[in-house]
Amino acid sequence: MRRLLAGTALTLATALPVMAEGLTNMTDAEREVFRAEVRAYLLDNPEVLIEVMNELELRDQAAAAERDKQILAEQSAAIFEDPASWVGGNPEGDITVVEFLDYRCGYCRKAWQEVDQLVEGDGNIRFVIKEFPILGEQSVLSSRFAIAVLQLHGNAAYKQAHDALLSLRADATPEALERVAADLGLDAAPLMERMNAPEVTKVIEDNHRLAQIMEVSGTPTFVVGGTMVRGYVPLEAMQQIVDEQRKAKEG
Repeated sequence: MRRLLAGTALTLATALPVMAEGLTNMTDAEREVFRAEVRAYLLDNPEVLIEVMNELELRDQAAAAERDKQILAEQSAAIFEDPASWVGGNPEGDITVVEFLDYRCGYCRKAWQEVDQLVEGDGNIRFVIKEFPILGEQSVLSSRFAIAVLQLHGNAAYKQAHDALLSLRADATPEALERVAADLGLDAAPLMERMNAPEVTKVIEDNHRLAQIMEVSGTPTFVVGGTMVRGYVPLEAMQQIVDEQRKAKEG
């Protein structure tokens, strides 16, 4: 009976329908004995519950990874080929890294220079940025400014604005953004007007819609090749993920 209970506990998550059927065939007395034996066994061997929880977590992770894989396949064009998104690094790189970011996010700021090191140090990464403001009005203003710079002045100016916004210590007010424009040698007036253009609004709305489909709720979130990485990951770990994705692609 003890050996049977051990096996029952370890497979609890998937065996419940079968167990339920078996319990319905028991008498009330047999059912009470069975329940008492299960309780006694788990009290004597609480580590079994940890094994069960670990197994459930592994299954949840595998299911989430499979779901992410399916979403990435279905949304591939919007994620990797959207013409409204900035593309840096090596445009012909063999691995694409996509980052959903918010300029007011502390972990985005922490990841910023490490992501630059990853892209520049590798030399064969295509890097895409998705403007995804989720932390309030200052986040929205910052993204509108960055998108306006991209639309009016192109990729190189956008990267400078991107870096300036991630290093900005002041509040991201219209006045502060005008100063950023001046520091970058850009005419602020057309940029401030462009920030409210429908073309800018559409980029943000499209990115939010895509993020909802992808179940992206926080920043930074990365897509590295064929996998999703939610949250900040140190440089060494990101390099390892890139290497794993290259091997998977080659295999």
